[in-house]
Amino acid sequence: MAELHVIGQIVGAGGFPHSSLFCKWGVHTGGAWRLLSGLKEGQTQVDVPQTGDMAYWSHPIDLHYATKGLQGWPKIHLQVWQQDSFGRCQLYGYGYCHIPSSPGHHRVSCVTWRPLGSWQEQLAQMFVGGGPQLRSPDLIYSGADRYRLHTEAMGTVELELGVIMRHFDKYGVEN
Repeated sequence: MAELHVIGQIVGAGGFPHSSLFCKWGVHTGGAWRLLSGLKEGQTQVDVPQTGDMAYWSHPIDLHYATKGLQGWPKIHLQVWQQDSFGRCQLYGYGYCHIPSSPGHHRVSCVTWRPLGSWQEQLAQMFVGGGPQLRSPDLIYSGADRYRLHTEAMGTVELELGVIMRHFDKYGVEN
C-alpha cells in the first residue's frame, strides 16, 4: 500500500475581528484511506496576543496514512472560535484545505468564512454573541449545498506541513 506522512503544525491565525482565538481541526479522507498513526482531530489552546492581531498556536500535526487509491485525498477542515473574557465561545470561521500532493515542506494559508443569518440574527449577535452555525460540519469540505449559504469572509489560518510519500510510484504516481 502507498503511504503518506504529514508532519507539521497549525501555526496560527490572523485577520479576525477580535483576538483570544482557538481552533478545532480534523482530517477527512475517502474510503480507501486508513489512518495508521496520529490523531485525526484535535483542538489548540486559546491564544490572547499581547501585540498584533496574529494568534499563535504552534499546534502539532503528525499523521500517517496508508491507501490503495488517490480518491479522497486528505483535507484538513478547521473551525476558528473566539473566547470572550467571560469564557463564552463563539464561532468565528470555517475553512478547509487539501493536504499538498507533492512531497516536501509547504506553507498553506487556509481562508475562513462564517454563515450570515438574517438581519435580526446579526443584530442579536452584536449584542448577545453567538451566531448561526452549520447543522452538519460536512458542508465545510463537501461542496454539495454550500453554494446556497450566505457567508462573510473572515481571517486566515496558517499551516506548515511536511509531506512524505512512500510507494506511490507503484501505483503510477510520480513524485
